[in-house]
Amino acid sequence: MTMNTLPRRLLSSLTFVVGTGLLLAMLVMALLGPWLYPQGPWTVAGAPMTWPGTDAALPLGTDALGRDILAGLLHGARVSLLIGAAATAVALCVGIVVGTLTGYFGGWVDDLLMRLTDAVQTVPPFLLAIVVVLIVNPSVASIVGAIALISWPTVARLVRAEFMRLREADFVSACRLMGMRPARIIFVQMLPNAIPPIVVSSSIMVASAILIESGLAFLGLGDPNVISWGTMVGLGRSDLRAGWYLVVIPGLAIMLSVLALNLLGDGLNDALNTRLSP
Repeated sequence: MTMNTLPRRLLSSLTFVVGTGLLLAMLVMALLGPWLYPQGPWTVAGAPMTWPGTDAALPLGTDALGRDILAGLLHGARVSLLIGAAATAVALCVGIVVGTLTGYFGGWVDDLLMRLTDAVQTVPPFLLAIVVVLIVNPSVASIVGAIALISWPTVARLVRAEFMRLREADFVSACRLMGMRPARIIFVQMLPNAIPPIVVSSSIMVASAILIESGLAFLGLGDPNVISWGTMVGLGRSDLRAGWYLVVIPGLAIMLSVLALNLLGDGLNDALNTRLSP
């Protein structure tokens, strides 16, 4: 596939276009939050339990303490997307290193690192994230670390499978005959050829990270100094009967962000999967 062909494939994919549009809308929300509401999402903005549409100054209403739902939604976008992206980035770094080492060298390196990977995956992921956050104390950094901890084994196995396939390729054998060092073969020759499946899986990982963070925040294990969509759902559940919008509005934001990232991943998979497309 040429570089000119890839943009055409992406733009011709409806799932990619819709997913990208939704994701861009979420990013705009995250950027507008501090600018439109510099006072932050915790400030009392009006009467408690103001329903959406009843006050022009509060288009999405207020919660039980009179805090603006729209301010929380925009600031929450920044936190939820940041945690999702940061946790995925850390998981990718760890998983790629482990996957490249096991897939290229094999032998005892493969046995050692794969047993470590198996050990991490034996514990239910969400339960492990809860334990880590409880031990370290809830904060953005601990949540990112906990999500990365449960996410990197998937990346490691994916990269390992790609490297086991590539290490028998002719161009890798040619590099060895030329005396090229293993590090150069791994990162210059083999890793670029393993990038497509990593890119596709990374979008799904961001979506999963947002869901996990939302679950932790819903249980009261979010960073108390910031607000996320999961925090808003957790705070609104006690007043669900009096105002269902307190849960539905941030819940829709979570659903749309996860949908956007899944559509983006499907579009990337269709565009990069040259084995099925001419």
